[in-house]
Amino acid sequence: MSALQKCIESAISEATGESFQVAHRKETGGGCINSGCLVTGTDGRRFFIKYNRLEFQEAFEVEFQGLLAMAETATIRVPRPVAVGRTEDQAILVMEFLEMGGSRGGDWRTMGTNLARMHRHSSDRFGWHRDNFIGATPQINTWQAHWPRFYAECRLQPQFERARKRGLRLDQADALLHLLPKFFGHYQPTPSLLHGDLWAGNAGFMKDGSPVIFDPACYFGDRETDLAMTEMFGGYAPEFYQAYNEEWSLDEGYRLRKDLYILYHLVNHYNLFGGGYGSQAESSIASLLASVS
Repeated sequence: MSALQKCIESAISEATGESFQVAHRKETGGGCINSGCLVTGTDGRRFFIKYNRLEFQEAFEVEFQGLLAMAETATIRVPRPVAVGRTEDQAILVMEFLEMGGSRGGDWRTMGTNLARMHRHSSDRFGWHRDNFIGATPQINTWQAHWPRFYAECRLQPQFERARKRGLRLDQADALLHLLPKFFGHYQPTPSLLHGDLWAGNAGFMKDGSPVIFDPACYFGDRETDLAMTEMFGGYAPEFYQAYNEEWSLDEGYRLRKDLYILYHLVNHYNLFGGGYGSQAESSIASLLASVS
C-alpha cells in the first residue's frame, strides 16, 4: 500500500468515525496547481482528494476552512470538506465527491441568486482570521475597518511588489494606490463572505443542473470583487448576472471598479505564469488612472 493511500484511508476514517478502505482510485484533474483523484471505498463511499507536495499543507488547511465557511451559510452548494492529512512528503485535502455535469443546462439563475445570498453573510471588518492563498500566491488577510485601505495594503501592493521583483516596471502603480479612494466616493461596501477566486473554472453544475462553486480563497470583502472575477475570463451566462442583481443589486460604480478588481488577478497571474499578463496589468493601470484623473 502506498503512503498516499494509507494517508487517505486514515484521514477519512478519523474524520468520519467509520473505517475506510480504498477499493478503487481514479486520477482526475486537480486544478492548475494540484493533482486530484476520486477514491471509492470498499463500502461504496466516494471522496475527492486533492494532493500536492507537503509545502501545500497550509494551503489545504485554509481551503478546508473556506469551504466550511461557505457550506455553513446554507446558500450555494460547495463540496463539503472532510479532512486534511499528510505523508512524509505530500499533503492531502479530502472533500465530498460531487458528480458534476457541465455548464450546458446548468441553472445560472440559481447560481446568481445563491451567490448573492452567500454574500449577505457578513463580518464587522474586512479580512479573514488567517492568511490564505490565491492560487499559489500568499494572500494577506489582516483585519481592516476601511475597505480601500485593505484593498491597497493587503491586495494590490503585495502583488505589485512581487511583480517588480520579477522585472515588471509598473511605473504608474504607486499613483494608482494614491488615488484609490477616488474609485469609491460615497460607496461603502459591506464585508461580505467571498469565494475569492470565482473564475468560470471554479464553478459548475451537478447533473441535475444545480450550481456548485469550489477551490475558494475566502475572506470578507467587497462582493463586487467576486463579480469582477466572473468577468475576467467570461463563461458566465447573462442569466447569472440578472438573477444576482434581482436578489441584491450592484452599485452603479461597479462598472468603474470592476477593472480595479480584475487588476489584482492580472498581476497575480503575471506573478504565477508571466507572459502577457504583465503588459495587460500595465495597460489596465494606465486606463484606471485616466478614468479618475
